[in-house]
Formats: sequence, C-alpha cells, structure tokens
Amino acid sequence: MAGATYREIVTASITPNPRQPRQVFDEEALAELEHSIREFGLMQPIVVREVEPDQFELIMGERRWRASQRAGLEVIPAIVRETQDDALLRDALLENIHRVQLNPLEEAAAYQQLLDEFDVTHDELAERIGRSRPVITNTIRLLRLPMPVQRRVAAGVLSAGHARALLALDDSGGQEELASRIVAEGLSVRATEEAVTLKKSEGPAKEKPAPRKQLQSPGLQGLAEKLSDRFDTKVKVDLGKRKGRIVVEFGSVDDLERLAELLLPGEAEKLREIREG
Repeated sequence: MAGATYREIVTASITPNPRQPRQVFDEEALAELEHSIREFGLMQPIVVREVEPDQFELIMGERRWRASQRAGLEVIPAIVRETQDDALLRDALLENIHRVQLNPLEEAAAYQQLLDEFDVTHDELAERIGRSRPVITNTIRLLRLPMPVQRRVAAGVLSAGHARALLALDDSGGQEELASRIVAEGLSVRATEEAVTLKKSEGPAKEKPAPRKQLQSPGLQGLAEKLSDRFDTKVKVDLGKRKGRIVVEFGSVDDLERLAELLLPGEAEKLREIREG
C-alpha cells in the first residue's frame, strides 16, 4: 500500500473519523469483539492517518478501536496511511458498505454527503465507489420519507425494500399510514407493492362518517402519539366511562421481542427461549 506503514500506536492517541457515516454500533456485537480481543488480541490492524506528531485519526476500523479501548489495550496495531480530507468519508463508507454495517438511512445520508462534499453527479459517485447509479439514486430517495417512517427503517422495523415501495406514494400521510400497516400486519415487500398500487388506483377518499362520540380526556391523542414515537409502532389509547386500554401493535415475533426489551428489559430473552423451545 503506497504511503502506508505498519506501527503499534497508543490507543488513546486516536480520535474517530469525523466523517464516519455509521452512527449505530450494535452493542452485542461490540461486546463479542471485546471478549475476542481480551482472549486473543486484535488480529486485524485498524487504518489511521497522522494528523500531528503521534496523534492519529481513524480511517477504518472504528468498531475494532472501540472494542480495544473497552478491552483495555494500551497500544493497538495500525496501518498509518497518508490520506487527504476528501478521501476520509469515501474510505469509511466503502469499509462499512463492504462489511454490510450501515443501515439504509445511514447509507443514504453518506451518499448525499459525498455528493455535496465532492460536488459530483450520481454517475461520477457511482464510478468512484463501485456502485451502480440506480442503487445510489434509489438509496438517496429514502431521505424523502417522513421522519416517522425513516425512524422505523433505521430501527430495522421496515426494510429498505419496504421503504422503496412506500416512495411510490405521493403523500406523506399515505406513506405513514401504510408503514403502520406493514408493521401491524407483517406485510412482505411484494404485498406492500401491491398495496401501494391499489392505493394509487383508488379515487379521492370518500368522506368518512362522523365517528361515534367517545369519552376522551385532554391530551389523550397526544399521549398516544408520544407512545407511538417511543416504541416506533402504532399505539392506541381508548378511554371509556369506567375504564380504558392501551393497544401496542407489533408486526412480527422479532418486533415483539424488540418491544418486550423496551418495556421489560431482560424479558425478551425469555420470549426467545419460548419461541425456540
């Protein structure tokens, strides 16, 4: 590798890549890597650049660096490379893409940042990073989704395929409504595409009859919305004359495990044991 040398450097002398596109680090995977490093050491060097004498900035390997810090390594093996500022984001993006570690929204944001910083076209970016132009264009389009839908994609509740299907709808309200249905009914990508086609073929929505009057306290709808945002799924709060109920929807057993971990930390493991047993 031209302009690169192998060195053992002080772990504390390294700072993260400021252009790192990956924002979510899986805690379980990080703990497993930490255990491996404690047992066998760090087998694969990280890649850094020297910004000042004996001060380094990460280019690749932030997960390995984090796990090494947690494992208490005072020095870490590294490839010290001469890298310009405009290559940092590209290198970090390429490493994460090849390792399949970015969620679809992180990948879309990274592509958009590359376009903005390098002032290039989609075709030029595709050539630089070895991806097809349609892949880049369709991924960036995910940033047009309303934020509630984006949060579900980032959390893994909706797949990138579901998200791309939702983009065929013109209004954000319809996208959010169908996203809730995907989670509640566990719709496949194919079923989502069919639902989108059906929705687009419908005429203007007929005026709904006035709902029956229900007893509601001030702020009840606001509470339901806050709970929906908190759990990344649809939550309904009904209040009757004497009692009420809270309904939390989930789209699959995996989604139920996610909700169980939020509501009762530690209980999700029991659910998995029941499921596997």
